[in-house]
Amino acid sequence: MQHTIQHIYKTHDNDGLLYAWFSSMHTRVDIILSCQKSEKELMSAVNHIYDTLCQLERTANYYDPSSELALVNQAASTTPVVISQSLFSMIALCIEYHKKTIGCFDITIHSENYNQDTIHSIHLSPEASSIFFHQAGTAINLSGFLKGYALDRIKEIVNTHRIGNALISIGNSSILALGNHPSGMGWKVGFRNQTNSVQSDKDQSILLNNECLTTSGNDSCERKHIISPWSGQPLEGVRQVAVVTNDGTTGEVLSTSLFVANQEQRKVLTAEFLPSIIIDL
Repeated sequence: MQHTIQHIYKTHDNDGLLYAWFSSMHTRVDIILSCQKSEKELMSAVNHIYDTLCQLERTANYYDPSSELALVNQAASTTPVVISQSLFSMIALCIEYHKKTIGCFDITIHSENYNQDTIHSIHLSPEASSIFFHQAGTAINLSGFLKGYALDRIKEIVNTHRIGNALISIGNSSILALGNHPSGMGWKVGFRNQTNSVQSDKDQSILLNNECLTTSGNDSCERKHIISPWSGQPLEGVRQVAVVTNDGTTGEVLSTSLFVANQEQRKVLTAEFLPSIIIDL
């Protein structure tokens, strides 16, 4: 992939302010960094973020036939496959989230002949760093997890580069806000209910400070990409769920889980994860 990062740099009250954007994870990534650092120093952090996202895609992109995850899906039903520590830890974490979300979050939802026990066919061997599927046709899709996980890796990078103020948006649905906007406290983020092209009473803005905002759901009638783990069918209707959490991984998993959950399950999820805010759009 060609390394195509665009950016604008300026100074603001003795601070460097950099806005950068590029394509990754099938969407656009927007980055704002603000601190007393030079353009070169801030671009070093952006390049680090870009390289990390590219590596995550090479590891866990379900839709890339050359990714490590795709190779696992092709072979792990017939023989154990040795995998990287990165992919091993992501899959293990997702299995834990399946338990914590009472089955609402399921990375095997795209398997052939899927049922609610399919995820239990995954066998991870820490000793061999390998994975095996006991059920033929099992497939893992980390798409409902990866952007939130990426936000947490980005947060580590921003902290490593000692940048105190940052706003990172992956596709406008997975957002990390650190520190403050150059002109005020926190970061004000706006989003709207996609059912209306005009301003509605469901249009929202929220102030984030060292938090993540993640949104899951259908933003149009044509977009039906989240599958119910109980029916195995795509959920229809224009509806979204946004949550504010301390970390991106939890937010991504929780927003997806709340979208598929019924009211009783929502109560359990809210008690388990304690999000700062839940917004139904």
